[in-house]
Amino acid sequence: MADARFEDADEAPLYLGAETPEDLAVISALVQDAVFPITEMAFQRRQRRFAILLNRFRWEDRAAAEAAGRSYERVQAVLAVDGVLSVRSQGITRAEKDLVLSILSLDFEPGEDGAGRVMLVLAGDGVVALEVEALEVTLKDVTRPYMAPSGRVPGHG
Repeated sequence: MADARFEDADEAPLYLGAETPEDLAVISALVQDAVFPITEMAFQRRQRRFAILLNRFRWEDRAAAEAAGRSYERVQAVLAVDGVLSVRSQGITRAEKDLVLSILSLDFEPGEDGAGRVMLVLAGDGVVALEVEALEVTLKDVTRPYMAPSGRVPGHG
């Protein structure tokens, strides 16, 4: 299987999986600066699944948008982590129902026998730590791209 290249991006929705720290780095780059209401973050204990419905900037489309002189885009996507044993958070309060969070990065701290901790690092010093049996993360776009409301690249004015 050939690696994806930015220049290969098109309107097709992304559906990616991560089972290694290197795979997770790709997903982390794609969800950087994604935003979501705290109410769109859920731990399904029975299914051992943690999922977020987020609005991610389409980093894979940035160069094409600039070359074509068109608006930058965002898309709604589901970020899911399977095999989750427990969830802890720091620096966020679930009671603040109107809180909008922004992802800075996803990291993996390996443990024993493939287990470990997936860390969702959030802007404003927030962190969500997911204890997992194994690294199993998916990112799936679930809507068509839409014009980024700010009209700007995140972090650039």
